[in-house]
Amino acid sequence: MVPARRPSANNGKFGDVLVVGGAPGTSGAPRLCGEGALRAGAGLVSVATHPDHARLLNLTRPELMVHAVADAEALRNAAGRASVIAIGPGLGQGDWGRAMLARALDLGKPLVVDADGLNLLAKEESIRRDDWVLTPHPGEAARLLDCKIPDIESDRFAAVTALQQRYGGSVVLKGAGTLVRGPGHRPTAVCSDGNPGMASGGTGDALTGVIGAMVAQGLEPEDAAVAGVCLHAAAGDRAARAGQRGMLPSDLIDELRATLAESPAEDR
Repeated sequence: MVPARRPSANNGKFGDVLVVGGAPGTSGAPRLCGEGALRAGAGLVSVATHPDHARLLNLTRPELMVHAVADAEALRNAAGRASVIAIGPGLGQGDWGRAMLARALDLGKPLVVDADGLNLLAKEESIRRDDWVLTPHPGEAARLLDCKIPDIESDRFAAVTALQQRYGGSVVLKGAGTLVRGPGHRPTAVCSDGNPGMASGGTGDALTGVIGAMVAQGLEPEDAAVAGVCLHAAAGDRAARAGQRGMLPSDLIDELRATLAESPAEDR
């Protein structure tokens, strides 16, 4: 799914991911999301985050461009050149997070929505879009469908189908055997990779960035979701070679580049 790069390529050919998140006290989540997008091949990655910590977020990852975004209008300005918006990591459910999500929904850009972006969506009247990827874990999925977690886990295939039918676009239901359901006639995809070492806070933030990078590089949302999930899980398996217990999302992110290098596209 990920095409080879031409020798004449430049960063403008691989899209611009804008990560939106990081309410006060949660700056790590958008940082992990942004690094995931960088390592998955996005040409440019920017982070729109709360002004309280914006100047600190990229101190050890200077490749991330950071915007201090205090209100919805500032987000509009930051999103001008974005190919895709990845929103939710560390977003919070307060006034700032609600304003960021409302503006992101109005900008007409493809979206990848995770974490508190999903929790905020669950509080609204159902919104359908064709151009987004939703990435809930079972708890978020239960809130989106107004049911209990055991209802999700008792039939994950039915749950991911119900989510896609209600919200449109493509849906990634995370967990052991992550499922991807798109809008077309393709069967629900099941990821066979991944391991319990990935059960660590921040791993989903990295996945949001990886899927965003796939959209930025030109994949349709459903293909971006499938490719992103597979790449993320395979990188997690590479990272787990050093042991599952104590594995960090950063360890997985560090393996994305080597995992991509194993793709046949790299040989073409």
